[in-house]
Amino acid sequence: MAELGVNEHHQNEVVSYMRFARFKRGMCLKTVDSCFQDLKDSRLVEETFTVDEVIDMLDGLQSVVHSEVESELINTTYTNVLLLRQLFSQAEKWYLKLQTDVSDLENRELLDQVAEFEKSEYTSSNKKSTADPIKPKLAPLNEGGSELLNKTVAYLQEENEKLKTRLRTIETQATAALDEKSKLEKSLRDLQMIQGDQKDITELENKVAALKSQFEKTLNDTTANQKFLEEDLVTTKHNLLKVQDQLSTAEKELEKKFQQTAAYRNMKEILTKKNEQIKDLRRRLSKYESED
Repeated sequence: MAELGVNEHHQNEVVSYMRFARFKRGMCLKTVDSCFQDLKDSRLVEETFTVDEVIDMLDGLQSVVHSEVESELINTTYTNVLLLRQLFSQAEKWYLKLQTDVSDLENRELLDQVAEFEKSEYTSSNKKSTADPIKPKLAPLNEGGSELLNKTVAYLQEENEKLKTRLRTIETQATAALDEKSKLEKSLRDLQMIQGDQKDITELENKVAALKSQFEKTLNDTTANQKFLEEDLVTTKHNLLKVQDQLSTAEKELEKKFQQTAAYRNMKEILTKKNEQIKDLRRRLSKYESED
């Protein structure tokens, strides 16, 4: 079977529209045929006609056919606009901007490809209708948004978990850096206490100076690392709050999508009817109790 270069779902949508267009085209042709048949039945009742009579009949037929064809062409244009409106509305829900190339509408190669596709599809449809007259209905166009919304929610949840894991890692690193700083400060105080011992004072001073220098360098590195970790922690928390907000928005959108489905409306209608039945039974029961 000929292909249009789109996925299976979109190709099924194209097939659905082509069936609709074929039906409308058939109805238009039947209308034109009926115009000619009406002329035959109402005017061609004599064997000979004058030139003026023939011209009058042809002018009348031309007017009727012109009106029918013009009306059908206008209706086809409006139908195509409504179809484009559906597609653009769905795209705008996901902040997409679609573009059209009007020049392709007169591309003979593409038109022949569509004609071949319609021919092959019509042939295969006839075979399928002979084997199985019950055809499955295509899903409405706006039902695909729920699946995409579910995928978005799943992605945001995964990103949320990743940010939480990173936040825990940074907090652990910050705690370890603080512990290391406390140990170094304690070592410095211990070294300062050793300075009171007069034995080998010069050696101890040299060691203290070296340790102090090393400590200051380590302390500076630790301070810089701590500052970096604190800034990274703040940034990560901001990202976490942003993702949580996006997740909440996506969940509200999903709930809104669910409330717009036919199943939700049917359930709501059933509950309303049940409530009315309960109210009616209570009124009847109250009436019987008052009579007793």
